[in-house]
Amino acid sequence: MSGPIGKPTPYIDGVQKVTGKAMYTDDYRFPNMLYVGLLRSPHAHAHIKHIDTSAAETYPGVAAVTVGTDLPISFGILPISSDENAMAVEKVRYVGEIVAAVAAETMEAAQKGAEKIIVEYDPVRAFIDPGDSLEVCDPAEQIHSHTKGGKNIHKTAELRFNEPEKALEQSPFKRTGSFKFAGVTHAFTEPHSTIAIWNGDETLTVISATQVPHYLHRNLSKVLELPMHRVRVKKPALGGGFGGKSDPFAHEMITAYLSMKTKRPVKCTFSREEVFINNHGRHPTTIDMSVGCDQDGIITALDTDTIIDGGAYGSFGVVTSYYNGVLLQGPYKIDKLGFRTRRAYTNKPQCGAMRGHGAVNPRYAMEVILDMLAHDAGIDPCDLREKNFLEENTVTVGQLRITSNGVRDCLQAVRKKSDWDKLYGKQPYGRGLGIGCGFYISGSALPIIWNHYPQTVVHAKLDFDGRIVMFSGASDIGQGSDTMLTQIASEELGVPMNYVQLEVADTKTTPVDLGSYSSRVTFMVGNAAKMASEKLRNEMAKAIAKEKDVSTDDIVFRDNKIFTEDGAVDISWEDGVEAALAGRGAIVESGYYFSPKMGGDFKGSGAGLSPAYSFGAFISDVTVNPSTGSVKVEKIWAAHDCGKALNPLAVEGQIEGSIHMGLGQAISEDLRYVNGQIVNANFFDYRIPYSVDTPDMDVTIIESNDSEGPYGAKEAGEGPIHPVLPSIGNAIYDAVGIRMMELPITPDKVLAKIQEKG
Repeated sequence: MSGPIGKPTPYIDGVQKVTGKAMYTDDYRFPNMLYVGLLRSPHAHAHIKHIDTSAAETYPGVAAVTVGTDLPISFGILPISSDENAMAVEKVRYVGEIVAAVAAETMEAAQKGAEKIIVEYDPVRAFIDPGDSLEVCDPAEQIHSHTKGGKNIHKTAELRFNEPEKALEQSPFKRTGSFKFAGVTHAFTEPHSTIAIWNGDETLTVISATQVPHYLHRNLSKVLELPMHRVRVKKPALGGGFGGKSDPFAHEMITAYLSMKTKRPVKCTFSREEVFINNHGRHPTTIDMSVGCDQDGIITALDTDTIIDGGAYGSFGVVTSYYNGVLLQGPYKIDKLGFRTRRAYTNKPQCGAMRGHGAVNPRYAMEVILDMLAHDAGIDPCDLREKNFLEENTVTVGQLRITSNGVRDCLQAVRKKSDWDKLYGKQPYGRGLGIGCGFYISGSALPIIWNHYPQTVVHAKLDFDGRIVMFSGASDIGQGSDTMLTQIASEELGVPMNYVQLEVADTKTTPVDLGSYSSRVTFMVGNAAKMASEKLRNEMAKAIAKEKDVSTDDIVFRDNKIFTEDGAVDISWEDGVEAALAGRGAIVESGYYFSPKMGGDFKGSGAGLSPAYSFGAFISDVTVNPSTGSVKVEKIWAAHDCGKALNPLAVEGQIEGSIHMGLGQAISEDLRYVNGQIVNANFFDYRIPYSVDTPDMDVTIIESNDSEGPYGAKEAGEGPIHPVLPSIGNAIYDAVGIRMMELPITPDKVLAKIQEKG
């Protein structure tokens, strides 16, 4: 036996999940529990003139009714953009916004009770097209009164370095493209679900399907006006998130309030339609991008103007606005760069964070334009990219600090495996190869709420029974962080993984972790867990060294034994525990992670900062039917630099999952609205790829061994989605000679382009 780090390791919760024994939020039942019914707005934009709840209050089975004025304090994931209420106050801003809620003895009574609430509305102009939101409007029509200049613009993010416009004018080759991307949603399996319990000691316990227990804890405390020590948030098993459960949500506030009001447990679980209405998915986006290069294919400048449709509320939108620009600083060296992103409020469900947050759409545009420039300059698209790659241990024009960088190895791996040099541009009409590269953060260097605390803390406890208990606030959302914690403790202390137990994602019993978002958990929680485990091992070693009169440096923990190479110490783990705890009892050690200081001193310099960045290169092989416009992705070769694969099985799964999700956005997924009403809020009409759509996948894990990551590790959960879309788009060009500038790439669009080309 040796340690589990670097070895394919099945998830510790895998058997529970596949046998149906894992407990998700909706699986929990409590005595005397009530159920929530929600009344939602039929209007996209309207003032609320009057709400009559009397019929609902007397409806059989209804225990409580609540409306927006009961919870007037606004909330949101970002303190600088907390613009949402638990229920609409004074006006509604999208079809489906929650206006009132009831708690009742049964779900049926709750739904029917909610229907008894009468609301009188005064509709006003609805802004559905984000372009309209950029224009000055009547103050009475503004979606939010706080927006400036009489417009419905939530955020304008703009940065410019070294006069990119001038450099573009002087570039031997320049390409400008206008791109349009549909909104897409997360399509996770488990719907949103929350249970709130108002306890006899006047404390609140909330069990919720959330990626961010800590930020939910903070927002519940704020909205309900409860001290934080009286609020507890627990995350049970989670059926996927992909960013869609990384906000505090209105239904969580409502459920908690109704439990406080009735002094009974209350549950709220969404229908699938309600999940779609809640959205918080990827922003519909339009991008005008210009890129230049010289005769040798060296990028001279990049400039981009982007409009993103944020929907009715802020969510992560300020961050999204910056990410659309700043994350174009890699994987290529670009010294003259500019961007402007305008996030428009519209009268539709809000958009937020989704896998690859803020960078998926601009990455498609960038990679497609690079292919166009390669053709103009007569350079192979892979060669052009390789000429421009960032080096390791460098700093970008916007002060992003690059440490490890395996992008060249990624490109070389997929180029060789796909027979690119033999096949690119040489296959029969209708068959093509395409390349796309990627770049993403391994956690945001700055927390959402700026403070001087660590980004995460992990406790490691050893007691008389010999087990190690790891305490962490980290949220396992299917990415395997619980398994990672177990692996690290096992590795550092030399015991089997089943000696390690976890207490996780419970704000009462675990130290603070900021949540599962921005690909932060492996890097940050992994470092903290490693530190805690090392400190625990060192405490044990000190006690044993003192008893045996040897140096602590000579003591080895391996294969469930504690020994020195010269044989002076050779004891079992259990005997080591006995020696370590003698005279003191249980040992508890803490590990933590602080991001290093980095970044510039200009406004917006904090956006995109990360302690490390992942890199990737994918090549897609597609078949296009020129008669129908249908596109079939036959195979994708994927290479991703994750620093070090702590669990190769998990890394490969994350890359394959990214391919599947990226495929959906590329060829089929599209949230459709008519007058602000979503019309495909189900898995029949919202077309995620089926198993028959899934291409063959050839995954290569590249290990660049980051100097600051735990064992050298970086992220692998979000970065792999970025190259998927452009590799498909560029392969379509190689197959039939058309550039797809609008996603999803559906057969009708492909056929129209083919016919237009003639």
